[in-house]
Amino acid sequence: MLIAQLSDPHVRPRGRLYQDVVDSNAQFAAAISAVNKLDPRPDLVLLSGDLVDHGRDEEYEMLSELLAALEVPLLAIPGNHDDREAFRRAFAGRPWLPASGPIDYVVGDGGTVRIVAVDVTLPGLHHGLVGVEKAAWLDSVLSSDPRRPTVVMMHQPPFDTGIPYLDLYSCREGQRLADVVRRHPQVERIVCGHVHRFMQMRFGGTMLCTAPSTTTAIALQLRPEALPASHVEPPAFLLHHWRPETGLVTHYLPIGVFPGPYPFA
Repeated sequence: MLIAQLSDPHVRPRGRLYQDVVDSNAQFAAAISAVNKLDPRPDLVLLSGDLVDHGRDEEYEMLSELLAALEVPLLAIPGNHDDREAFRRAFAGRPWLPASGPIDYVVGDGGTVRIVAVDVTLPGLHHGLVGVEKAAWLDSVLSSDPRRPTVVMMHQPPFDTGIPYLDLYSCREGQRLADVVRRHPQVERIVCGHVHRFMQMRFGGTMLCTAPSTTTAIALQLRPEALPASHVEPPAFLLHHWRPETGLVTHYLPIGVFPGPYPFA
């Protein structure tokens, strides 16, 4: 099973640039095109939050227009830049979308890989939280199918990255999440967005990774006094490849046109 993960496109109204610098809409369109051209084509696309920049209906209208080009089934969760109710209106009719409350759901019961979407966002705030009720819900969901390979998707990652201006907005109470996941070895991967960088680490007895943004890269600055900064680096996405003999292998794919292919490896 092939699962593409796109994240943090920060779609803007038509003709508006992200941070007055980057054409995030064009870059997201390029990401969608890159996914459609993969051979074999992915079975599923995960969109791990910050779909739009300000949570406005006109941004979600632009998002819907861009997503119409996607030729692969889609699952999405909101990020801190999304508005939960506007998100719900934009995805109305999707079978995975809850009718109310947080955007928590499960897809893939009976399939190859199960996806558990966990909405850790807090409306009006930029950091996330794994509360007691959220942890109990996840524990119950994971307990209900203990043998099926599972990917947990959330927006804010539940760890400190070492980048000071990112760690103000992490998902808090990460240890509570780790304690739950450690009890469920079928969790192949926890996948997050939010940080506009690819990172990976051991977490709760499994692997956790964050996806790059299709828009900008937040600067890797590890000094405690570092000030917020970003770069316009080549956008990228992740491709998670699950096979019974290997489990889940994660690939990093830059988006763009590059020299090659050449006849060597």
